[in-house]
Amino acid sequence: MVRWLHPSMLIRTGMDALVAAVFGARADHRLVEAVVRPQPPYFDYSEESPGEDFWLDYVSDTGDGWNPTYAVARLLALPSLEVKDPTGQAHAIERGRILVFGGDQVYPGASRDTYEERLVQPYEEALGRTPEPSPDLFAIPGNHDWYDGLSAFMRLFCANRWLAGRRTRQSRSYFALKLPQGWWLVGTDVQLDSDIDVPQVEYFRQVAEHMKPEDRIILCNAEPAWVMASAKRRRGYLENNLDYLQEKVFGRRISLFLAGDLHHYRRHEDPEGKHKIIAGGGGAFLHPTHAPAARRLRDRYALKKSFPDEKTSRKLARQNLMLIRHSPLFGLMTGALYLLLALATYTEIGSYGLTEFPQVLSAVASSMVTRPWSLVLGLSTLGGLVGFADKDFGRWRWLAGGLHGLAHITAAFLVAWGGMYFTASVLGICQEILPGNTILVPGATLCAAGWKHVWAKFFLGAFFTFLGGFLVGPFIMGLYLMVSVNGFKAHSNEAFISLAIADFKNFLRLRIDKDGELTVFPVGLKRVPRQWKETHASPYAPAYEPDDPKATPPELIEPPIRVRPRSPRS
Repeated sequence: MVRWLHPSMLIRTGMDALVAAVFGARADHRLVEAVVRPQPPYFDYSEESPGEDFWLDYVSDTGDGWNPTYAVARLLALPSLEVKDPTGQAHAIERGRILVFGGDQVYPGASRDTYEERLVQPYEEALGRTPEPSPDLFAIPGNHDWYDGLSAFMRLFCANRWLAGRRTRQSRSYFALKLPQGWWLVGTDVQLDSDIDVPQVEYFRQVAEHMKPEDRIILCNAEPAWVMASAKRRRGYLENNLDYLQEKVFGRRISLFLAGDLHHYRRHEDPEGKHKIIAGGGGAFLHPTHAPAARRLRDRYALKKSFPDEKTSRKLARQNLMLIRHSPLFGLMTGALYLLLALATYTEIGSYGLTEFPQVLSAVASSMVTRPWSLVLGLSTLGGLVGFADKDFGRWRWLAGGLHGLAHITAAFLVAWGGMYFTASVLGICQEILPGNTILVPGATLCAAGWKHVWAKFFLGAFFTFLGGFLVGPFIMGLYLMVSVNGFKAHSNEAFISLAIADFKNFLRLRIDKDGELTVFPVGLKRVPRQWKETHASPYAPAYEPDDPKATPPELIEPPIRVRPRSPRS
């Protein structure tokens, strides 16, 4: 799994996000697509297999760790699956004629190498070839696919090539599929700014001209606007764009909304039987289902099912208390911060115990007065953590960030004091100053054994301060994240990227029967295998099978969801 809190990963993803934010909107690849990449108004599957069921698969947020990505790819590759729903009833579901990738196909950011390593290889190992008629593959980009300006995405999905036994057909980053029995599937590209550009709107206008009044639409979007726009926030740009598509372009034909971006399963339903489903469990780290909270949406949609459930989600969030176990190298950053804060206010307090706390405070305060840059560093730490605080705190954001910053500054003071006390008073390194000798650093002293003891005391104190910051800093950060996500529904992303949970994966298998009824089978995998064995099978079958007794079999997250087509009169 991607270790998001590794210092080098934080730098890389920060640079990717910065570059994308600065240049992404000004170098919109979709405008070039509309001019140089012709695409038919829609791809027609409406006449395939007349009188039989039509199947298609949907998976989103793939390409993170091998185990979850391959586990899902393997299930998608099998010609058929037999899965049980929570009531114990078994259902036979077939591999889709179409596979739709719903966004964020690779992490941490798009490039030719990361696509190859984290997406192509697992899917090719799961299914190298397919017999005729081979399935087709369509994909919409998410924000991580856009980090390189969509270059790698276009090369992989829009060049009429083969991937894992499936043929890619689209030439743009958005598309429309005409399915049997009056159903359509529309895939949009909202880029980085949640924006549906003008050429894309015109393309969908042309698609809508081919639709009948009674036709129904499955809308695939890279982000779940219905959850992102909570009651505390104003309506977002993306949500307004979707309203425009739904009301002005498609004439309210949309019966099923699908999205990824949040790496879990959540389904909302309205009184008319329309559904909004988040199915972002294709391989990426797990997101909480209790935050952001969305039990009831503005348009009368109510939450029906979450996977994992909210109780389990809260329990998983408590693992942040052991953040150092999940992201051990994050301690390098907090250790360095604590050491810098200690050096900025360095003074000789190694001989003071707990009973002399006022003298310690006085010595440190005096040091801060004589070193203004120590105050600058402290204020920068506070400001940085206030800026880090999630907007979901609302008007309490400054307080939450400020308390978080004060906790780290206080911990740095206590850790440095403890390190110096342990060095000077417990290890017994001499602190008596020699007459006529110059002090090496402000507040330091020389002992009778010479300069080497001063350096030994200084470096040992620095080492213990860094070590304390390495251990204590992640705990404070983990405590802050746990309280934020469980108590205030804030930092839902940061609280779970730190854990890199590979389990609770999911994908959707959809069936259109001969009567025009659409049924959604949400397939879940509670615990993905950690061990695999080679099968030495043909390229038409997965190359590896699970070899982990703790892994759980696939099952339906909830009973099949039936979406009936609208009658011509309605």
